[in-house]
Amino acid sequence: MTSHGHGRLILVRHGQTQWSRDGRHTGLTDLPLLPEGEADAASLRPYLARLDLALVLSSDLGRALRTAELAGLTPEVDPDLREWDYGGAEGRTTEQVREDEGGRWTVFDGVPPGQTPGETVEEVAARASRVLARVRPVLEGEHAAPADVCLVGHGHALRILTAVWLGHSPRLAAQLELSPGSLSLLGRYREDASVVAWNVPATGLDALV
Repeated sequence: MTSHGHGRLILVRHGQTQWSRDGRHTGLTDLPLLPEGEADAASLRPYLARLDLALVLSSDLGRALRTAELAGLTPEVDPDLREWDYGGAEGRTTEQVREDEGGRWTVFDGVPPGQTPGETVEEVAARASRVLARVRPVLEGEHAAPADVCLVGHGHALRILTAVWLGHSPRLAAQLELSPGSLSLLGRYREDASVVAWNVPATGLDALV
């Protein structure tokens, strides 16, 4: 279903992993889904099966691809949907990093270097911009009727993508909560980019159209 002659963007965050449950930054470390994460992913299938998706893209990380599989999707892989490279914050909680960095640190203040240098929020936003540029012709119907697109990915990366979609600073993502196994809808209200639904668990999908 399109809105105001424009396709919708369906965002699916991967299901729960051990580190996401424990509040540990999980960037490029590719942990498997927990049993409850697999159940959450599978519970998205009935809703997604009702949609006529012209394009499905997924991060190349296993937890996203497994979520897509369980949700009944067959995606194309797009590495630009990978999670934030957290550098020295990888595998650590915010509280643990604050012990070293001091103050009220979050990843939006900049990640410390570790086994990798990590990424800045602007670098993650640049990747999100490339994804949006790729899907925009489908959403806007440049070559056919406007159609819906589904993106399967990760918490911070999808939150930053949403901020970019809305035309705001990527740091707006700090104010967007996105739970594992949730679904969100982005669209347009008249000419303006909008959030149609946000952070909807599988149990709430019956209310969506």
